[in-house]
Amino acid sequence: MPRIRLERQGAIGRIILSRPERRNVIDREMASELFTACAQLEQDGHVRVVQLSADGEDFCVGTDLQALSSALGATSEANREDAEAFGRVLLGIRALMKPVVCSVQGRALGAGAGLATACDLVLAHQDAEFGYPEVRFGSVPAVVMTLLRRTVGEKHAADLVLTGRVISADEAERIGLVSRVLPAASFEQDVSAVLAGMSRSPSTSLALTKWLLYKLDALSFDDGVAAGVVTDVEARATTEYQEGVRRMADQEHEK
Repeated sequence: MPRIRLERQGAIGRIILSRPERRNVIDREMASELFTACAQLEQDGHVRVVQLSADGEDFCVGTDLQALSSALGATSEANREDAEAFGRVLLGIRALMKPVVCSVQGRALGAGAGLATACDLVLAHQDAEFGYPEVRFGSVPAVVMTLLRRTVGEKHAADLVLTGRVISADEAERIGLVSRVLPAASFEQDVSAVLAGMSRSPSTSLALTKWLLYKLDALSFDDGVAAGVVTDVEARATTEYQEGVRRMADQEHEK
């Protein structure tokens, strides 16, 4: 039975975790489906922005513990394959040349928090909770730690992964784990408004902006500015840019 649903509405593609009876826990099968979904949406020329969401009360409470229990005593190679399957999902989200917006309700814990962190924007319900509790049962949030450290910095990351504590949406926003906290009364409407607004931007400018944003991780300051120059030149060569500039100039002239 599929662990996710893949939908498209206009220029918005949707990946929906669909194991609400298990709080959307992630196993290797779900990881494989998520990676395939990213690849499919990359190839869909109609999609400009992707939403990652979940059915049920919780976004995702982590790795499937039943699957982990069944794998106790497995070989190092089998364990590596499991870890790599989830790692490919995180890399797939980042490599997707379309912005990925994660909307989180309920709990996002362990691998679930990591999945959200891999996305470009995280929109959290005011009652959502985030945490990396792996250390409490002898595990390590290893695959997601690179993303977490880059997102919130060394001290906040250490606080989360070494204590295993669960934090509120407001605290998650304060430390940079969450982009915005949205009120419960208008959560779905506010998420839809963000997605609709982003989907109206040209696909090329969205792709170039996302590419440069993460390319800067590997560059010095000088090289980052140089990469920005190259990207600016590429953007100016597109039809969308030229039409957009003309439209904005005409509007300014009419004022």
